Amino acid sequence: MNAAARKIQRIYLTLTLGNTLAASFIWGINTLFLLDAGLSNLEAFAANAFFTAGMVLFEVPTGVVADGWGRRVSFLLGTATLAASTYLYYLLWQFAAPFWAWAVVSVLLGLGFTFFSGAVEAWLVDALRFSGYEGGLEAVLGRGLMVSGVAMLAGSVAGGVIAQATNLGVPFLLRVGVLLVMFLVAFWLMRDVGFTPERSGHPIQATRAVLSASIENGLKNPPVRYVMLAAPFSAGVGIYVFYALQPYLLELFGDPHAYSVAGLAAAIVAGAQVLGGWIAPRVRRLVRKRTTVVILSSIIGSLILVVLGFTTVFWVALVLLALWALVASAGTPVRQAYLNDMIASKQRATVLSFDSLMGSSGGVVVQPLLGRAADVYGYPASLAIGGVIELLAVPFLLLSRRQRHPADQANAASSADTESQPS
Repeated sequence: MNAAARKIQRIYLTLTLGNTLAASFIWGINTLFLLDAGLSNLEAFAANAFFTAGMVLFEVPTGVVADGWGRRVSFLLGTATLAASTYLYYLLWQFAAPFWAWAVVSVLLGLGFTFFSGAVEAWLVDALRFSGYEGGLEAVLGRGLMVSGVAMLAGSVAGGVIAQATNLGVPFLLRVGVLLVMFLVAFWLMRDVGFTPERSGHPIQATRAVLSASIENGLKNPPVRYVMLAAPFSAGVGIYVFYALQPYLLELFGDPHAYSVAGLAAAIVAGAQVLGGWIAPRVRRLVRKRTTVVILSSIIGSLILVVLGFTTVFWVALVLLALWALVASAGTPVRQAYLNDMIASKQRATVLSFDSLMGSSGGVVVQPLLGRAADVYGYPASLAIGGVIELLAVPFLLLSRRQRHPADQANAASSADTESQPS
């Protein structure tokens, strides 16, 4: 890796560190926060579903902002929007607001995150290619996952401990503060490199043009389409499991007010991310095709969830949680690299946002469904049901593999920038 590529990587890792740290302050206690505000399990996961609904609604428009106005602009809008909506969440908790207010602000939180999804990854890939980097993307994306895991480890543990020492609202205020700092950091460091935004005096026409090209290179591109169609099952279940583990582990632990235990659960997931990010490029070198890693990750993760659903011992549940997170984390950079190597630069942010939209759409349906299952049958049964749902992603991944796109075996530069159609 040359000096220019190392600089790009440093900026990417800095942005990833700050953003993940800010977000993770509440990850260990978010479900407990909602329940403490007076919401039922169904309402709490319905609020999370409105968050993912916000991501579904705004993924493509904000992806068009990133492709049409620049990835830096999108990132800055994301930090400002997320800081404001997080503070509103804190106010809702303070005043015991009705459910409809939680739904509205949850949608705004989703809007904030959509400015990040697609934009940062697209910025990284284009800037690396421009700097002359020709290595596999798994290595850089894996480092990003490792840094994200470290930040999540620190943030989630700190959030749980601080909540127990003060109250459940303080971690939300910490998130607001760090996001404001990240706005200044990105304003100073981030520049669109290797990509020129196609700004237009007619924004509606520009939006239509970018969206049309993105669909052409996304849903109409078979290997990309099948990866996207798998996302609602895997991502939808993953979102639910992460948040359901908080009250589930407290239930097994036997103390509903041990908020640090909920933070510990998020910390274990974070540690698994660090290890998974380190493992990903090494596992990739052992197999010929990227889809092998992604498919095995989905199958093994599903089986672990089913087993977790029958576990009644706290420490066994922690071990299974760590294994589940490790398997998922090891597959994530490989999936990202596979998808990026099939997408052309001009539509990269929008297509990646559309992929995130597909995952979020699964969360809109899966979260309240499994939340209701938790109300009726208990958390263990809902986790086992989630494992069965995640298995539905595998047939779509197999269909993507059957397309034999060069990106499935690629380790170097993106074939999508020279060939927009699969061979």
